[in-house]
Amino acid sequence: MERRDIQLVGVPMDSGKRRQGCLMGPDAYRIAGIVGELELLGHRVTDRGNLAPAPHAPDAPGGTIFCPNAVIGWTRALIDAARDAMQAGLPIFMGGDHALSLGSVAGVAAQAAETGRPQFVLWLDAHSDFHTPETTQSGNLHGTPLAYITGRPGFDGFPPLPCAVPEENICIIGLRSVDGAEREALTASRILCHDMRSIDEHGIARPLAAFLDRVADAGGALHVSLDVDFLDPGIAPAVGTTVPGGATFREAHLVMEMIHDSGLMTSLDLVELNPFLDERGRSAQMMVDLAASALGRQVFDRPTYAKG
Repeated sequence: MERRDIQLVGVPMDSGKRRQGCLMGPDAYRIAGIVGELELLGHRVTDRGNLAPAPHAPDAPGGTIFCPNAVIGWTRALIDAARDAMQAGLPIFMGGDHALSLGSVAGVAAQAAETGRPQFVLWLDAHSDFHTPETTQSGNLHGTPLAYITGRPGFDGFPPLPCAVPEENICIIGLRSVDGAEREALTASRILCHDMRSIDEHGIARPLAAFLDRVADAGGALHVSLDVDFLDPGIAPAVGTTVPGGATFREAHLVMEMIHDSGLMTSLDLVELNPFLDERGRSAQMMVDLAASALGRQVFDRPTYAKG
């Protein structure tokens, strides 16, 4: 197994939505033993500590969009931090709500462009997060990262996108909560979408394998964004956006093991963990275990028996 230089970046961001608690996520991952688990696999792990947002104007209370200036500050800081961490190894952005991906994906995509590689994104989530600030009904910007990083309009005041990710280079797996405006936008886009019905009908391995083959054929860099609500809330309850019917324990680990087997992952988000909603740390531990699976740990041994 290839030994990697893992760069842990704590992102205690809690401004992408109104329900608070995700700012405790980075320390929950640390307490759940993410450093030790990755070191046991032979990786070199550097914990860069927790990031802070870039200076920004204060947000006025009661606006239609929740904390836009704070999210802009985080996005600016994350673009720079992602580019820097990519030069040192494989960054894992420990969130924090999913709005952190506005900056993490924009930053890694810029770094990929500088090295001449196309950027691909695997979005493991119950939601498509393809709203813009102009279409979101909730006003929560954690539902907008894919719109921003693909260059959709409406992000006035946000940092200019260094390098947009082509829609056809994005694959969403696990969808089961998409509202009307997003559905229309997704239908008109070239984003690959696999909802839980298609997974029930055809399995989770087939669409993932097809996407990983595309990344490999293009010589691409692969950013994986893992939202806690990709998982069924029965195994990972610590998220404020629970949607029944998510990925099972084995489906989730299969996804991460296939990502490791491909050797394609160049960066990873762990997002939306709200420890305040957890049960004795089980969700944090599950996310750490999934990160370990993506970096080489197998849940079950697969012995090969000689035919007799």
